[in-house]
Amino acid sequence: MIRDIENETRPREDLQALQLQRLQAVVERVYHLVPFYRRRLDEAGVKPEQIRTLDDLKRLPFTTKQDIRDNYPFGMFAAPMDQIVRIHASSGTTGKPTPVAYTQRDIDNWAELMARTLAAGGAHAGDIVHVAYGYGLFTGGLGAHYGAERLGAAVIPVSGGQTRRQIMLIQDFCPTVLCCTPSFALYLAEVGQEMGVDFAKTKLRVGIFGAEPWSDAMRTEIEARLHLDALDIYGLSEILGPGVAIECVEAKRGLHIFEDHFLPEIINPVTLETLAPGEIGELVITTITKEAFPLLRYRTRDITSLNYAPCKCGRTIARIGRLQGRSDDMLIIRGVNVFPSQIESVLMETPGVAPHYQLIVDREGQLDTLEVAVEVDETVFSDEVKQLQALAQNIQRKIKDYFTVSVKVKLVEPRTIPRSEGKAQRVIDKRKM
Repeated sequence: MIRDIENETRPREDLQALQLQRLQAVVERVYHLVPFYRRRLDEAGVKPEQIRTLDDLKRLPFTTKQDIRDNYPFGMFAAPMDQIVRIHASSGTTGKPTPVAYTQRDIDNWAELMARTLAAGGAHAGDIVHVAYGYGLFTGGLGAHYGAERLGAAVIPVSGGQTRRQIMLIQDFCPTVLCCTPSFALYLAEVGQEMGVDFAKTKLRVGIFGAEPWSDAMRTEIEARLHLDALDIYGLSEILGPGVAIECVEAKRGLHIFEDHFLPEIINPVTLETLAPGEIGELVITTITKEAFPLLRYRTRDITSLNYAPCKCGRTIARIGRLQGRSDDMLIIRGVNVFPSQIESVLMETPGVAPHYQLIVDREGQLDTLEVAVEVDETVFSDEVKQLQALAQNIQRKIKDYFTVSVKVKLVEPRTIPRSEGKAQRVIDKRKM
């Protein structure tokens, strides 16, 4: 098992000394190699030599995804092309992807971090890792793949899709670790049930699930149906890919962020004020070891909190709380902030409904409306109409109690919500159509 004891259990004073040294180096690097950052730092009146303490991090400018788009394709790279060995990209909403680059050292660090990530989940040499994240420009598949190999595990590089074939391979190749999105994990469970597969008889022991927000209630559902420990992983292409943070199998109480490579902050997404540990806001990350594509104070848009208390697993590095959603995915319904994962928690706690839903946002006059479409269990759907009406009213009442807003609940037949072999589409915004 790869566990970096030195970096994951450092006294905080030692860790902060390392972080400062690496922060100073990365500010120096981007100032001289990335025209965008030189301009931004000059505008902020900050020179690299003025970064003397970690508190000086607050003097640095923020970076946003729009900044990366504005410098498309390679304007944010801090290494010449003859030193870049890999280019990935995240999907773009305007048709253009968001490219990210890696030197060989970046690739080596990424593999090491993903090995540490898998180890925190209880994986080890000798395991067989079934990677159902997408390969290609998306960082998920290759990130998990290289990490598993660095760990000494065998990799089944299945990628996404071909659900029935994947279930056959889970039965025949006997993987012990499953890597995919939580929504695809549920889909595997559903299709497996149709095929008559008993996942308790497979060798699956742990699932490393990420790339989309999911609730503790969904964790319980996945664990019950796939008979494994379900762990949350965090990463994003702009920062690295998977391997930024993960829950440990011992506690499952927050995701350990590898602070020897990343400097995390939580800010108020409106005022941009830095928030104290435990306060909920937007996660901001500064990369302090990346060569090809370093980022200063990158606004992830992910809503969470930071916890610096040591964990029972022995790690002293900070933990980020389970993601509540993204600030740009947050729905504002009649003045109330609503995240899809919060709706999911309410639904998953309601007997009689399946873990498949969609939120349909529309507008009537000047007011936004929200309809929750959720599948019901096979047994419930066959019940009389009066019982279905009572179930819908119960969900409406729970959501109103939780959010103080009224929503329409639409119960739909089993298997009518579209399934996903990647990231699930939870929100349909008709206001933008």
